[in-house]
Amino acid sequence: MPNRLATSTSPYLLQHADNPVDWWEWGPDAFAEAARRDVPVLLSVGYAACHWCHVMASESFEDQATAAVTNEHFVSIKVDREERPDVDAVYMRATTALTRHGGWPMTVFLTPAGRPFHAGTYFPPTPRVGTPSFTQVLLAVHEAWQQRREEVERTAARLSSAIGGGEVDVAGLDPVGDLGLPAGALADVLPPGLLADAVTALLAEEDPVHGGLGGAPKFPPSAVLAFLLREGSDDALGLASRTLRAMAFSGMYDQVEGGFARYSVDAGWVVPHFEKMLYDNAQLARTYARWAVTSQAAGRVEDAETGRRVAVETCEWMVRILGTDQGGLASALDADTPAPHHDGAWPEGLPTAGLPTTSHGVEGLTYVWTPEALRAALGEDDAGWAADLLGVTARGTFEHGTSTARLLRDVWTGGEAARWVAVRDVLREVRAGRPQPARDDKVVAAWNGLALAALAETGALLDRPDLIGSAQRLAGLLLDLHTEADEHGLRLCRVSRDGRAGAHAGVLEDHGDVAAGLLVLHGVDGDPRWATAAEQLCDTMLRRFVDPVTGTWRDTALDADDAALAAALGGARGDGSVAGLVDPSDGAHPSGPSAATGACLHAAALTGRADLRSVAERALLGAVPLVRQAPRFAGWWLAVAAAALDGPREVAVVGAADDPARARLHRVSLRSAAPGLVVSVGEPGATVPALLRDRPAREGAATAYLCRGFVCDAPTSDPDVLAAALSPGASR
Repeated sequence: MPNRLATSTSPYLLQHADNPVDWWEWGPDAFAEAARRDVPVLLSVGYAACHWCHVMASESFEDQATAAVTNEHFVSIKVDREERPDVDAVYMRATTALTRHGGWPMTVFLTPAGRPFHAGTYFPPTPRVGTPSFTQVLLAVHEAWQQRREEVERTAARLSSAIGGGEVDVAGLDPVGDLGLPAGALADVLPPGLLADAVTALLAEEDPVHGGLGGAPKFPPSAVLAFLLREGSDDALGLASRTLRAMAFSGMYDQVEGGFARYSVDAGWVVPHFEKMLYDNAQLARTYARWAVTSQAAGRVEDAETGRRVAVETCEWMVRILGTDQGGLASALDADTPAPHHDGAWPEGLPTAGLPTTSHGVEGLTYVWTPEALRAALGEDDAGWAADLLGVTARGTFEHGTSTARLLRDVWTGGEAARWVAVRDVLREVRAGRPQPARDDKVVAAWNGLALAALAETGALLDRPDLIGSAQRLAGLLLDLHTEADEHGLRLCRVSRDGRAGAHAGVLEDHGDVAAGLLVLHGVDGDPRWATAAEQLCDTMLRRFVDPVTGTWRDTALDADDAALAAALGGARGDGSVAGLVDPSDGAHPSGPSAATGACLHAAALTGRADLRSVAERALLGAVPLVRQAPRFAGWWLAVAAAALDGPREVAVVGAADDPARARLHRVSLRSAAPGLVVSVGEPGATVPALLRDRPAREGAATAYLCRGFVCDAPTSDPDVLAAALSPGASR
């Protein structure tokens, strides 16, 4: 049966006309009723296009049990902030004073005279990490009104004086806060300074001479770098920039053809272990692209150029060298090159004997140089210049007189770029005629998920639509070949080869990384297929990879059927499931638990689903000991924590697909350095994902809607306003 809002002229209020909550419109009759009943007023303020207003409505205001509590203890008033901006402005000041942040939905409790004494924004239907349920809040406010009326009235009087311009200190005024309810944000339950402490610990491990973390062998700290760029402090950005710049000019990066080797065997980044892994290159390409944008915004031109160059070169290398006929990406290139027969096929200028060989061939043969090899390729003048630039010496930097190729100076900003490009093209052609390392051409789901995110984000940030196209083709392969639907959502197989899916089931990291990659691609191209599939993969993770006893992630599925593995791990448990192994630490790539946590957090922001947010927050809390003890091995956990503490920041951009104004808003969103950035773009009327639902193009103009931490800002069509709201330091 419709309530009093059925006669309203506000579309927002009409959306609540069928709620079981006994809503009143703003006016003297509602306050007179509160005085007559001697109950507080529940004031709920929102607007028609507010995502989290809709979520709270569906979870609480449409729930019969919650409505019964509300109707028994309060007079409830619903206000459309766009219809009554004066009411909104007054009570937003109170909300901000009490909670230090504002936004919509806004939930304020008032005396029958209209004075506020307790406030918040979105409250979930059940308690979450750091946030009480809406029903808990209702009962706590009712109890305070009944048992501590004088304190409530005193708080209301002082708060009204403050928001009216009296500048009264409102710290500690909230009488409801004394009830010991859970704190209002994840930041209140995580250890204070968790991220800053991690940065300090990582700085202590920095190699002050050569850059990077630790000594030999020196691995690219990919996940840690992603965290440092998200954390964004001067110390974090400094450490990230020094490391990224050192690697970009090192022997670990292939200066001739692009792509990173797996690690450096020495502390100075001179000699790589020559194998090239997809997971390293995917993570580093994405990180260099983000570094390029961050550096450009800060006016660091040389770093921006280096980041752009390395990100694009690495993505091009992945597609060109690791790309499969089906659109996937192969796993790796071997460290060794098959040794040619001594019949004239040995590379010119390299020694014909004495190079270290294995049963597979010669380590690094494809990549190393001697002065003689450079002269044979380039001629005397360019060879001397190239040897000086690349650190190729007569003695050699590798083994048996050969040298790896480094860039010993920045030719790109030093006026030598044209000469280097010409020389590099010749060296690339010469290298193509050498024996090549073997390629492991299996397509691993998890690593391709990492590459999917890298190609999509690099393409969007650095204006390379061809890379976005490669990401779209890769996503299609993963969904068409690697997945099958079951009653739990989508299940992934671990590998494929030559267009045939393998028999082994995907593990947690496969589902987490592929879901995360699909979510990034959706943010770039707006295709709802990717968002839907990612949500289905998250459903699978919740139902098949959460331990039924501990509630924590498992690396293998609950229904994994492997008798030998079960025996090795202690056999089946009492509930019939195999007691699976879990390794939460991040190494060369994100762990299964951290990948799954990040994907669920991102998907929760797009869909508004409480279960996805809850499992992510619970996992983050469980990872705190690892983060504090060994941040170097918790890089992706730290990146996810930075995103969670930032909101996340959910941006919905709506407008016609060919509208340049929409493109500008979308570009501003994607280039934001906010650590919790989640973007969706679509046309007015789109319903998938939920973040786009009920989001019109206001007055026919492309519009951006920004929400953060279950709270929404006012929509805007101004790119500058959006950019300011998305800046890392913008207040909540």
